[in-house]
Amino acid sequence: MKEKITVLLADDHSMVLQGLQELLKAESDIQVVGQAETGTEAVECATRLRPDVVVMDIAMPLLNGLEATRQIRLAVPETRVIILSAYGNQVCIDRAVALGVAGYLIKNASVRVLAQAIRQAAQGGFYFDPSIATPVAVGKPRPAALRGARQNLALSPRETEVLPLIADGLLNKQIADKLGISVKTAEKHRYNLMNKLEIHDTAGLTRYAVASGAAENGRSTVGAGG
Repeated sequence: MKEKITVLLADDHSMVLQGLQELLKAESDIQVVGQAETGTEAVECATRLRPDVVVMDIAMPLLNGLEATRQIRLAVPETRVIILSAYGNQVCIDRAVALGVAGYLIKNASVRVLAQAIRQAAQGGFYFDPSIATPVAVGKPRPAALRGARQNLALSPRETEVLPLIADGLLNKQIADKLGISVKTAEKHRYNLMNKLEIHDTAGLTRYAVASGAAENGRSTVGAGG
């Protein structure tokens, strides 16, 4: 292992980034080499800096943390990713595991726990928050799951607009009126989302939208076209 574990921090709140960096300064074997405030910036920084570990939030603008993780895992497979999120939703945890993350922490974790997770990830291990069930598939090669997650998360621009509206509880007619499309088209987008995400009820779509950050991100982009 390198003398110091290099870490990239990715979170959409600059104060969180600054706080994490200051806290990790006390860890003599960990060095923060970069920060990213959007998912696309996280992918770019990880590809350029090639850190040992990326600490990734899920609710990221431009590109959610799960999709950013997928792209990082494909572009820089030697870099390990730890999810640090406010969401402990099982759907989100399962998808993160399918993408090959090295750990999943809830944001109320202490810096001691985060540092421990970073060290274990850098050594090729895994660390999951004690408050969540450790996924059975951790540590097992899952290339098929990775391909499936890539397909599932490849939503069209219009589907990305429809998902947060579903999370807000809008019916097909309300979605159609808001986006200026037909009710039939709104129904088709809902159907396609369920198939792509392998979630076959509205409640499940809502949970996924909240856990993945799509609900939060979508509210700032709905109506932008596509």
